[in-house]
Amino acid sequence: MSNPEKISIVVSIFNEEEVLPEFVIEIEKTISGLNIQAELIFVNDGSTDRSLQILENLKKEISTETKIISFSRNFGHEAAMICGIDHASGDAIICMDSDLQHPPQLLGEMLESYRHGNEIVTMIREKREDNSWLKNWFSRRFYGLINRLSEYQLDESASDFFLISKPVADVLRNDFRERNRFLRGFIQIIGFSKTSLQYVAPRRPAGHSKYSFFRLLKLSANAIISFSKMPLYLGIYIGVLFAFFSLVLGVYTIWQFLFGDTPPSGYTTIVLFISLSFSVLFILIGIIGTYVGYIFEENKRRPIYIVKNIL
Repeated sequence: MSNPEKISIVVSIFNEEEVLPEFVIEIEKTISGLNIQAELIFVNDGSTDRSLQILENLKKEISTETKIISFSRNFGHEAAMICGIDHASGDAIICMDSDLQHPPQLLGEMLESYRHGNEIVTMIREKREDNSWLKNWFSRRFYGLINRLSEYQLDESASDFFLISKPVADVLRNDFRERNRFLRGFIQIIGFSKTSLQYVAPRRPAGHSKYSFFRLLKLSANAIISFSKMPLYLGIYIGVLFAFFSLVLGVYTIWQFLFGDTPPSGYTTIVLFISLSFSVLFILIGIIGTYVGYIFEENKRRPIYIVKNIL
């Protein structure tokens, strides 16, 4: 593959005023060292701090072609990435965060993989230096779970730091328009030639992560529902299990009635069985309701994001 004519770098931003100046310095230094034609696309995802003002001031000092897209409110990280992809004009598009945990120094290695014929380059995080052991453990278990539940096999610890070619971006623009997205998973199931590179995410030089534990749980639920119907089959499996349990309990009760010394007392057994049955039933109704909720969201066809202005 010939050298790309233009590279679009999509940077999602949400309340990153403390780290933005340092990020701009690093990305500019990296771009100048690569000797490429590039465009920077900053997507301001409804920041409530001074991120937008800082970006507007820094734009005057950036030599690279720069575009700043501001949302009308916070739509989420996934929406910011797909917005940047929608507005990118490059032959290859790199998505990354502005917190410097996606090291700009790795852009050259990603482009080299692209030039060797790979239209998708996923970045696999070996470890994150500021993560607790609980978050690292949860991340590993999440990918293990989704790979067991889904017919697709995703790279473990894949991040939102990736490169895609223009044809891959066109697929995302035209066909993968779900309101509940998992882009790092989508790019791994659409085909095309793909490779993976490993990296270590350094500590944030400033600020803090915007993903709380509960937001990570919500993202995990989005991913599982997007890639697997297995939870819907739980009702069948558990129903078969309870049918077997009921059969065993019935045989035991009849045996005790016919051949036991005393008739079996059924009160405790019945109460426990009904309580357990209803607990499982409500869990299954909740799972079905979650899927129905996602279908409802998709059918409303509200916009994934709303752009307030573009500089």
